[in-house]
Amino acid sequence: MLSKPASTLTGDLQALSYVRPEPDSAWGTYLAQVDSVIPYLGSLSRWADTLKRPKRALIVDIPIEMDDGTVRHFEGYRVQHNLSRGPGKGGVRYHPGVTLEEVMALSAWMTVKNAAVNLPYGGAKGGVRVDPHQLSVRELEKVTRRYTSEIGLLIGPQRDIPAPDVNTNGQIMAWMMDTYSANVGATATGVVTGKPVHLGGSLGRVKATGRGVFIAGREALRRQKLALEGVRVAVQGFGNVGSVAAELFAQAGARVVAVQDDTGTVYRDAGLDVPALQAHRAEHGSVQGFAGAEPLDDERFWDVPCDILIPAALEGQITADRATRLQAWMVLEGANGPTVPAADAVLAERGILVVPDVICNAGGVTVSYFEWVQDFSSYFWTEAEINDRLDKIMVDALGAIWDKADALQISLRTAAFAVACERILLARQDRGLYP
Repeated sequence: MLSKPASTLTGDLQALSYVRPEPDSAWGTYLAQVDSVIPYLGSLSRWADTLKRPKRALIVDIPIEMDDGTVRHFEGYRVQHNLSRGPGKGGVRYHPGVTLEEVMALSAWMTVKNAAVNLPYGGAKGGVRVDPHQLSVRELEKVTRRYTSEIGLLIGPQRDIPAPDVNTNGQIMAWMMDTYSANVGATATGVVTGKPVHLGGSLGRVKATGRGVFIAGREALRRQKLALEGVRVAVQGFGNVGSVAAELFAQAGARVVAVQDDTGTVYRDAGLDVPALQAHRAEHGSVQGFAGAEPLDDERFWDVPCDILIPAALEGQITADRATRLQAWMVLEGANGPTVPAADAVLAERGILVVPDVICNAGGVTVSYFEWVQDFSSYFWTEAEINDRLDKIMVDALGAIWDKADALQISLRTAAFAVACERILLARQDRGLYP
């Protein structure tokens, strides 16, 4: 079962004062990644501290009258990490484990991700500390609308554009867009992405992140002159990212042998029937009880014989201990920050290729960019056009990162950060400081 980050006031205070957190925390992982790339930034390294401090962080109170008449308070966040290359862009997650420190890290990874694929965005992220599964639809709408109103002073089509993330979806984006539009007195479809298509959303957006993971895996195999057919894949997380990646790998002839979600793990060496498993989870809310597989103890997921592992759940899942046990030879990071720094070192020592999150899961934000552009022009592309454009951007971006890694003899993660941070810090340098 997926482990969930703890929520502590101490962690929030540390984040606010920029005290270096624990190394395996999300923010600690990000800071270690920045430190590792500084030697490759040349003269731009003088600006490196820019990457270690969010531009601004907003904490908001969300008081809600519940269906039973009681009043509850939820805590929400919106962090803009860096806006040197454009407006903020990043999702909003609803989860009981959300902390300010986590949202800071996620916003920073968005800065790097957007630069890695050369999108004209900075990085931002939001979250509400709530278990949405414990709320009625009416209560969920109230939380969403009040949160949107509270962060309204930061967001906007040219300022900061939220999107779906963990436990948020097109309906929540529609409520956010409507609330913002009501508050500014005009319909502003471009304030969020990931909306329903009939409200200005883009075709292909729902599957875009999972499709990007598949493209990254396909290209990594091609670079090593390996066939995709018959490759054994294990997927952690079977939501919007993991299930789509599993579906596309299976369609291409790979064998999805293991799947884990937040309720349990299922395994079948001959390969799972992915569409049937998707239908089972949609009906039951869980992969548990799927007739076409055997159940596994959750921790045994990390011991499953496979070729490709796709962590597509929460951050911090691949620990140093789990890294020593993995039987995969390639990791495709569908989640944000799924590998802690100590585990990265173990994987490198074992010769396991890691395609990092900042490029591997960039399909979602890329198609969000397409949606944003389409909203401004009020002209919408076909799904085939969307997928073709996504494929080209992902292939070109991964190619540039791979070439950088080969040239400098560094990991793909360090190369991705080098490419992205050069772009971010060059923008920071050329814009200058004010006043």
